[in-house]
Amino acid sequence: MADSKKQVPLRLSAKLYNAIAAWAEDDFRSVNGQIEYLLTECVRQRKKNGAVVPHDLDEPPKFDIE
Repeated sequence: MADSKKQVPLRLSAKLYNAIAAWAEDDFRSVNGQIEYLLTECVRQRKKNGAVVPHDLDEPPKFDIE
């Protein structure tokens, strides 16, 4: 059976979207592709480290973006 991708609605602040869009352009990816890549890397790293997800995960991140 072929892998099927799930669609997930995602809300991002304009600053975060713009930062990801610029990063995606640098990496020659679409914004969607960049988000998928970043999430995949985070999951892979967590499995590798066995790190516990921090309790403050639900707090909005602070970005140092212009």
